[in-house]
Amino acid sequence: MKKKSPFLPAFLQTLLIMAFLVSGCSGGKAQDLFPDGTPIPEWFRDTSKVTPGDLGRQFLLTDFGVVADSTIIQTAAIQKVIDTASQQGDGVIVIPKGTFMSGALFFKKGTSLWLLGGARLKGSDDIADYPLMPSRMEGQCLDYYPALVNAYGVDGFTIGGKGTIDGNGFKFWQAFWQRRMENPMCTNLEVSRPRLVFIRDCNSVRVQDVSLHNTGFWTNHYYKCSNVRILDVHIFSPHDKVKAPSSDAIDIDACTNVHVRGCYMSVNDDAIALKGGKGPWADTDECNGENLNILIEKCNFGFCHSALTCGSESIHNRNILMRDCRIDQAMRVLWLKMRPDTPQKYEYITVENITGEVHSLIYIKPWTQFFDLKGRKDVPISYSENITMRNIELKCRIFFDVAITENDRLSSFAFENLTIEAENDVFKKDVVQGFKVNNVIVNGKKVE
Repeated sequence: MKKKSPFLPAFLQTLLIMAFLVSGCSGGKAQDLFPDGTPIPEWFRDTSKVTPGDLGRQFLLTDFGVVADSTIIQTAAIQKVIDTASQQGDGVIVIPKGTFMSGALFFKKGTSLWLLGGARLKGSDDIADYPLMPSRMEGQCLDYYPALVNAYGVDGFTIGGKGTIDGNGFKFWQAFWQRRMENPMCTNLEVSRPRLVFIRDCNSVRVQDVSLHNTGFWTNHYYKCSNVRILDVHIFSPHDKVKAPSSDAIDIDACTNVHVRGCYMSVNDDAIALKGGKGPWADTDECNGENLNILIEKCNFGFCHSALTCGSESIHNRNILMRDCRIDQAMRVLWLKMRPDTPQKYEYITVENITGEVHSLIYIKPWTQFFDLKGRKDVPISYSENITMRNIELKCRIFFDVAITENDRLSSFAFENLTIEAENDVFKKDVVQGFKVNNVIVNGKKVE
């Protein structure tokens, strides 16, 4: 083997050697693998963009009597355009430049949504414009308020364009914080708030290029969907002055094959949260499910409670890969919420090729908010295993923010090629059964 170049940093030398070895073992072509060693399907390689012309006949709102006016709510008129497009076959609802205010909209079979540059679909701030209906929230199937944009069972549903969907959430945020002042133990569901986008039971979903801002509750919620692409989307809700509570950027809830690429996320809660159910018998409830094959790459994270979170309503997450991302101002890179009233298994999760500055690199602690065993006598066990963090260069306050209970099981962790600056560099790897540490440098010192 050739002598390593003295001009390459050790970190880059290691990456080159790894690439060489993988290439050599695969006949000259490096394999792209999920954390459990299975090949990433070819579907994930297609990051091409669609155009309005790819989505069928274009239904421009202003051609159907809808006007650009930010002072009037036009839910019925916009919904009529959606219904007409569905009745006539495949069609895309096109929002032109200007502001159009609406309550809950329901996209139907064969329809999609396109926002031209300068277009703004703005949500009503009156909860009466979001009628209660069977829905899914916080790991439960229940009656709840719909989102501004909803799609139920619409295969091929697309949201695209350079415009903005604005949740107009200020009044909802104020109401939540007022309620929290009255009762610090109030739940998130006590204050009636709509999400921005809710997509349920859909296959082949694409959300590209749009801006999703100022949601009243979660920004994007995908429930029991498969083959979801979220490409180059800008997601923002404020975290200072007036904070947007529970404004998760992307909630992935019992989904298979999700690709998040090139997005910017800055919200006053978790950026990407993996959901799936909660409660002592959550793993036997047909409403719930696992998240499988989730790829997050080439994203930038601003302020958020965590870039990637498992929980707090989650029963099984497998093959989660986050790579090639920049994280600044986040509280955590990876957060594993160990919920003591819910059977959980987080497995084969890899976070790699990350740079930035955060509060904690990894955070694993019990999540006891609203703990309720509902009469179950034993406490469910939560497992996290085959968790890998590698090729990370980061400044943080706390390197290893982990404290578990007798009901948590951590095993088969790996830290590889980490260069960390940390105010708190304590590393208690004995909380994990089988912890591999290779080339980990914290504050200039090698960690064993």
